[in-house]
Amino acid sequence: MDTFDYKPTLSKFNGSPYKGDLQVGSNGRPVGYLMQTPFEFKKHGASGIEISSLFPHTAKFDDDLCVIRSMHTDTAAHASGCLQMNTGNVLIGKPSMGAWLNYGLGTPNENLPGFVVMTDPRGGPIGGASNWTAGYMPGAYQGTLFRSTGAPLLDLATPPGASPATQRDSLDLLARLNREHLDNRPGEVDLVARVNSYELAYRMQTVAAEVVDISNEDEKTKEMYGVNGKLTADFGRKCLITRRLLEKGVRFIQLYSGGGHIEDTWDGHNDCISNHKLHAGETDQPIAALMSDLQRTGLWEETLLIWGGEFGRTPTSEGVGKPGRDHNWYGFSMWLAGAGVKGGQTVGSTDELGFKAVEDPCHVSDLHATVLHLMGLDHTRLTYFYQGLNQRLTGVRGTLIQKVLA
Repeated sequence: MDTFDYKPTLSKFNGSPYKGDLQVGSNGRPVGYLMQTPFEFKKHGASGIEISSLFPHTAKFDDDLCVIRSMHTDTAAHASGCLQMNTGNVLIGKPSMGAWLNYGLGTPNENLPGFVVMTDPRGGPIGGASNWTAGYMPGAYQGTLFRSTGAPLLDLATPPGASPATQRDSLDLLARLNREHLDNRPGEVDLVARVNSYELAYRMQTVAAEVVDISNEDEKTKEMYGVNGKLTADFGRKCLITRRLLEKGVRFIQLYSGGGHIEDTWDGHNDCISNHKLHAGETDQPIAALMSDLQRTGLWEETLLIWGGEFGRTPTSEGVGKPGRDHNWYGFSMWLAGAGVKGGQTVGSTDELGFKAVEDPCHVSDLHATVLHLMGLDHTRLTYFYQGLNQRLTGVRGTLIQKVLA
């Protein structure tokens, strides 16, 4: 109700106590009164989708967005919510969506990882590397954490005094010893992944450093992404690096906005006004710049953008007169754009106050099934045999959200 799901009825009941039967308030937090949005909404583009004033730059792409307003999930906790959004399960140890796509599609670039993750400098996300793990799959499919400044990976540079020939000889010796070890232990997938990681790291020494070096980008491009702005510098740099990674053929790139806890992230319990202004202000311009660049370079039609979090916020305040909102897993919004997505539309809806998905409810597993479909994969056939079962990202659930598809 503060971002992409305008609820004018909330204004009518602003300040009234909540009398519904849904559980509101997590971990004993206080439940205040119904609270209207403090942000102005306007219709944009030919589609007329209403978007909050928090996103003036993203709103320019109104006709490209497919806003799903009826998402719901199974948990109200950040850690398990992030896990489910990323891996399809609230339990640690399952492969992430990026790992599934890396496994199912491979990567066209052998000098960079197929799955790259960039986090917020303030920390997070809650759950850490469990959100980009390969789980029970070989480690080669897991996400590789890139830093947006300095060396993309720690300890990637050639050690002082080591010539390329010496390094190559060392790696060849190491590979031979590992192969001999592997000959006596066939099927040791962790060792195979370790061998491959050494070779990938060697090839990345030059390529990875080049891809995060944006010094050769013109000033107009840097300005468009907000690289030189105080508020937008970090996320702007990450979005610009994302475009460069896509150009190099990296399959799946994940950017995290917000740190590890409460106001450092989008968790606006105390004051969603200043909280959302900060985090939207950091990300809105860079995301719009990335979309503009993808359309300019021709990558738009083959790149799927997914925007969202692990759940939404309640239509109630946390306390009387306080502008903060609690977690809402019953109904929230996400948007998709790009490859194969029918833009300029909304899908589903929550009730008139924004508590619960009531029209075309979309579970996280439905979202995952749809994302895989847009990437050319059938979620029922993309499986990995483990513990006697053909495991799936969507588990035993998942239905295509047909209205999303162009």
